Amino acid sequence: MAKTAKKKKKKLPLAYKPVGFALGWLGGTLAGMTFQKTWKVIRHEDDAPDALDPDRGWGEILLAAAIQGAIFAAVRSAVDRTGAKVIQRSTGSWPVPDKGGRD
Repeated sequence: MAKTAKKKKKKLPLAYKPVGFALGWLGGTLAGMTFQKTWKVIRHEDDAPDALDPDRGWGEILLAAAIQGAIFAAVRSAVDRTGAKVIQRSTGSWPVPDKGGRD
């Protein structure tokens, strides 16, 4: 029986990869929508500035990049953590063998 449990633990990270991919895609979509709404509230504009837009200043471009980065990092962490907790509850094993994260 111990060998069967060990095999399940080895296969779990591989089985988690498609789930992690789907959650990542969903998280990216959610983060993008959240950033667009946040930018609209902050600047009352539909589109955030692009780094190559000659009509935008450094401050506006860097502010948008910082806000976007913070939102993406927070959403990514929330989605990753939620997915890992769901896998742990359903299988009894944490989906990543090491205690470290993705980075």
